[in-house]
Amino acid sequence: MGNTNNKMKQFLSINDVENLENLIQDALEYKKNPLKDENLAKGKTLGLIFMNSSLRTRMSTQKAAENLGFKVMTFNAGQDFWAWETEDGAVMNGTTVEHIKDAATVIGQYCDVVAIRCFADLKNKKSDTEEKILTLFQKYLNKPLISMEAATRHPLQSLADTITIKEQWKETRKPKVVLTWGPHIKPIPHAVANSFAEWMNAQDVDFVITHPEGLDLDPAFVGDAQVTNNQEEALKDADFVYIKNWSSFNDYGKVAEGYDDWMLTEEKMKITNNGRPMHCLPVRRNVEVSDEVLDSKQSLIFEQSYNRLFAAQAVLKNIL
Repeated sequence: MGNTNNKMKQFLSINDVENLENLIQDALEYKKNPLKDENLAKGKTLGLIFMNSSLRTRMSTQKAAENLGFKVMTFNAGQDFWAWETEDGAVMNGTTVEHIKDAATVIGQYCDVVAIRCFADLKNKKSDTEEKILTLFQKYLNKPLISMEAATRHPLQSLADTITIKEQWKETRKPKVVLTWGPHIKPIPHAVANSFAEWMNAQDVDFVITHPEGLDLDPAFVGDAQVTNNQEEALKDADFVYIKNWSSFNDYGKVAEGYDDWMLTEEKMKITNNGRPMHCLPVRRNVEVSDEVLDSKQSLIFEQSYNRLFAAQAVLKNIL
């Protein structure tokens, strides 16, 4: 059985994973037999804290936890807990009701493991890039913490993406993996793209990022990837094509307009090497990517979403 011998203290990025191959193997073994460790977390409580909306992350993490025997408590911002104050020394005579240091301390008293989702607000670049909410919450929690997407990364998604590529790739040569920007009507955080880049840079793949000029990702995540503003050039002979929008990093949070021709289409996929399209979902159909691509036999979007369950289960197993 694949096993990371030293348990993880947290799962906030790929840097928290001591042996990625073993973690992937754990996930694949859970995929074969999800209930093989159904009493591993008996008597333990997992707290899921959602400061933002969720479908796949909430359902996959909760089911993964239940497969291991966790009791799960789920809380949604604005419905289940007070508005949090995050500034030290704040005079709380405004709209915030509870300080994050008090909330995190209490949650840590009730839970054995905690997972939190706290998106970038795309208004304060410094606060987002420094992961202010995640960092403060972790500081006072005093329990293992899992990121269910934060301001700069989405490690559970990236683990599932990595598992999906590993499963699908059967050749001995390195696959060509392309991350291509796609259009959107709203400002979208960088977390999925950043995280995917970080994880692909740790794999033995030929990794290319393509986006319109001026929409560069944070260089800290781009790493050694090849970068081009020519989408056609990037897509040529690609084996996997990950489509994802992100707003401007330099002109922070700004929506890039006038790039509708960057939508991933069936015609564009013809220049790939019978490439497999990927997307984390939710997707703006016929804005980011066409129906024909998403619904094609080559599409991996639902393999990715299914693997979210086993990615979460492997992480939970190794953090206990």
